[in-house]
Amino acid sequence: METKKKTTDRQALPCPHAKKCGGCQLQNMDYPQQLAWKENRVRQLIGRFGPVRPIIGMSTPYHYRNKVQAAFGLDGRRRIISGVYQSSSHRIVPVDKCLIEDETADQIIVTIRSMMPDFRMLAYDERTGTGFLRHVLVKRGFATGQVMVVLVAASPIFKLQKPFISKLLALHPEITTIVLNVNDRFTPLVLGQREKVLYGKGYIEDVLCGKTFRISPRSFYQINPVQTEVLYNTAMDMAGLTGRETVLDAYCGTGTIALIANGRAGKVLGVELNRDAVRDAIANARQNGVTNCWFTAADAGEYMEDMAAHHDRPDVVFMDPPRAGSDERFLRSLLRLSPPRVVYISCNPETLSRDLDILHAGGYTMETAQPVDMFPWTGHVETVCSLSKPHSKHHIEKENTL
Repeated sequence: METKKKTTDRQALPCPHAKKCGGCQLQNMDYPQQLAWKENRVRQLIGRFGPVRPIIGMSTPYHYRNKVQAAFGLDGRRRIISGVYQSSSHRIVPVDKCLIEDETADQIIVTIRSMMPDFRMLAYDERTGTGFLRHVLVKRGFATGQVMVVLVAASPIFKLQKPFISKLLALHPEITTIVLNVNDRFTPLVLGQREKVLYGKGYIEDVLCGKTFRISPRSFYQINPVQTEVLYNTAMDMAGLTGRETVLDAYCGTGTIALIANGRAGKVLGVELNRDAVRDAIANARQNGVTNCWFTAADAGEYMEDMAAHHDRPDVVFMDPPRAGSDERFLRSLLRLSPPRVVYISCNPETLSRDLDILHAGGYTMETAQPVDMFPWTGHVETVCSLSKPHSKHHIEKENTL
């Protein structure tokens, strides 16, 4: 009977689009099984470096994505469809509802699709390069409820713009801003470089760990705010900040980690290669009244090399690299800088394991690791690691080799 019940549960849970979409790879498991699978994966990959805590899951692992992106196109009968690209393809799978996407965002996208024929709005056809609407991007602030709609079009000429916007706002008064983004190139990138605000301020705001952040169409913001708070609060606890430390936030992006750390540290330095992100970080610091954070547009590895050359060592380094992990130059620079504590926030346990090999060989010990389930139903898992290293006063001058 027990085996039969598990089978029934598994059949009832998956989304009807699961086989075609491919976005949620673990729908053959119920949620406790997913958590066990992810925790075991992290233990297998990095358990040799130190203790791994039990994974932190979500109490309600549904509709957590505050950023929803839908591609628009035509089916074989030339009817307008919207949905997601099939995994490893450029074929649109029609989707109206998704178990992990924000429900308000899904409803807005369906409304836009249903309005298009009445306003003679054509979906973009990649084969012919004709049509207007390519994508719709919706971002919603979970704490504020603010909603941004981005219409990604192949042309800046938006016929019947005013009546279209008026009707959309009448049907969805929760929308606080609408932006037209123009992408007229043949590219896999969703957003183009040109934008025009059609309604509202052109951005929304959300609150994370007590700080307010501005979210624009192209700015990065974690898509699961509930678990992001868990992740970042865990990282702050591992940092052991007392209010006196100098903190370096490498890969700082729009300053999320730096601004959350500022109230617990004496001074926070953020470094990021993307100048647009640095501008957002400075604006976010100003908005939150933060005066002990400084942001620099630079390569993080070069920045740390310069700090080491000037014997300016931070007490804690936060690193939150992309899925590919850190490159060799960054890790070499980190080892030369040799901070007493490193907090590594990883979105890929495979590259985390690879990087920990290098940091371990450079003298760092993993004190503990905490897996956090940021993306239920998918194979992804986040992990926060606390690393420490004893120091002598001359250690910073020593060149570490990989």
